[in-house]
Amino acid sequence: MPRRSILSAAERESLLALPDTKDELIRHYTFSDCDLSIIRQRRGPANRLGFAVQLCYLRFPGVILGVGEPPFPPLLRLVANQIKVGVESREEYGQREQTRREHLVELETVFGFQTFTMSHYRQAVQLLTELAIQTDKGIVLASALIEHLRRQSIIVPALSAVERASAEAITRANRRIYEALAESLSDAHRGRLEDLLKRRDNGKTTWLAWLRQSPAKPNSRHMLEHIERLKAWHALDLPSGIERLVHQNRLLKIAREGGQMTPADLAKFEPQRRYATLVALAIEGMATVTDEIINLHDRILWASSSMTPRRSTNSSSRHPARRSTLRCACTGASGRR
Repeated sequence: MPRRSILSAAERESLLALPDTKDELIRHYTFSDCDLSIIRQRRGPANRLGFAVQLCYLRFPGVILGVGEPPFPPLLRLVANQIKVGVESREEYGQREQTRREHLVELETVFGFQTFTMSHYRQAVQLLTELAIQTDKGIVLASALIEHLRRQSIIVPALSAVERASAEAITRANRRIYEALAESLSDAHRGRLEDLLKRRDNGKTTWLAWLRQSPAKPNSRHMLEHIERLKAWHALDLPSGIERLVHQNRLLKIAREGGQMTPADLAKFEPQRRYATLVALAIEGMATVTDEIINLHDRILWASSSMTPRRSTNSSSRHPARRSTLRCACTGASGRR
């Protein structure tokens, strides 16, 4: 089964995009005196231009210009002006494949470029795993890897290898996140979390589905029902500070993904992932229910004020205190905000 892509077509194209402004071209492709001295050692204008253009591509975006692939015209003109040859001489370059291979060997030797190896791949996965603990956005990971390779003068491999290393890092980071959340749980915690996937006494919905229901209308019945939801979340009695064990971005992502799944789907997860997902849903659920209770309270007061305009002045003067009291009560009940 093919691996699911973590990059869009536009993101892949952006990773190795060439500079498109004059200032960026000058910043990336201006040669030093040492560079020019080495370039001038090539025989003939075609070889000097071809060698110099390949040097530019190796430095940024960090790749080898392919056989028969035309160089970016603005880059070609900038290079030709610096080494004082005509751009038309580029057409004569590479007529002998051996010359091109020899130039690549010289560029690697003289300027310290390295070919991407399996050792580099393993190092890349290890490096990206630390970043993937914070985010699982493929473009962020792939961009970070390519920047790292450029700094180390390592030739960027095919984007499929970059994407594969990023995907493997995400998988490893996911395992570490699941372990961090699940290993802090006692057997009692696990049992209470598993109960969320069971049906309530009325048999219509699971506890998890009921806990995640939003209130319909702003009335006292729905307010009391939502307070019961908050109490049920709080009754899980999760370890203090568990929400700080992983990066907030990843915690929210796990909760969002878990919220899109049915209890039956969650039950099929391997244990650590299931417990981690339920923990994330509980943390997110307590915060959401608290906010919704406060919102319900405000809407009920607003509706009450609208129906009794003669008492609006007195009511509005009391609303801030009521709202503050309710927020404190909800915060105390949930144990976290």
